[in-house]
Amino acid sequence: MKYALVSGKKTEATKGSKGICPNCGSELTARCGPIRINHWTHTKSSNCDIWWENEKEWHRAWKNYYPDEWQEIIIPDVETGEKHIADVRTNHGLVIEFQHSHIDPEERNSRESFYKNMVWIVDGTRLKRDYLRFLKGQNNFRRTNKQGFFIVDFPDECFPSSWIGSKVPVLFDFRGLESIENLNDLRNYLYCLFPNQNNTEAIVAFVSHDSFIKNTINGDWFKKPQEPQKQVSKTTIQNKTNIRRRESSHYYDPQKGRYVKKRRF
Repeated sequence: MKYALVSGKKTEATKGSKGICPNCGSELTARCGPIRINHWTHTKSSNCDIWWENEKEWHRAWKNYYPDEWQEIIIPDVETGEKHIADVRTNHGLVIEFQHSHIDPEERNSRESFYKNMVWIVDGTRLKRDYLRFLKGQNNFRRTNKQGFFIVDFPDECFPSSWIGSKVPVLFDFRGLESIENLNDLRNYLYCLFPNQNNTEAIVAFVSHDSFIKNTINGDWFKKPQEPQKQVSKTTIQNKTNIRRRESSHYYDPQKGRYVKKRRF
């Protein structure tokens, strides 16, 4: 955790300090050293929040784009008493979760159902194959009549399959902590995968890091189309005749709930 309560105030970890967990009220100890970023940990083992994960530098860097008072916000369910710590919750009610490690679809669905109004930022640098797969798959993106929006066939061939079924927007960050001077490098953008309406295609938008941060801070994110599928007209797809359709190479798997590639023997 980045923050603990020290004398009732939200405080970052410093060497040798003690604090109180704002979520469960138990004692926290500051962990500060040359290897891991400064953080608070429960003095005794605790299941304070089963959704919480140890933070990496990437995780902390993203949180630091937002005001301290928006970070690590405890959100309760008044009916069930269940509560969780959101990475960021803006003044406009948007929850932003930053995910580095693998997440099971069941937990992903649980978080989306709990937070409701949320977006994911996924660390696309965790596995090298994720960006290589994206580079290969983006050649099949189809342009639409809306600038920056594309239709992609079989999105699981471009993005990790565990995120395809998300019910909220998922933005992939393939740049990570790297500084890339070439402005044309694809890693300088976030790639927003919108919830897909069928099993064979989805809508993807290119979003700059700066514009995403700015729009989520000032609330303009909510002015974006909530259902981009209705905004993007398929009748104006450009160069459609040059796109190789691949339905014949896939079949629908009812157990997985999507089309999968046929195996060759």
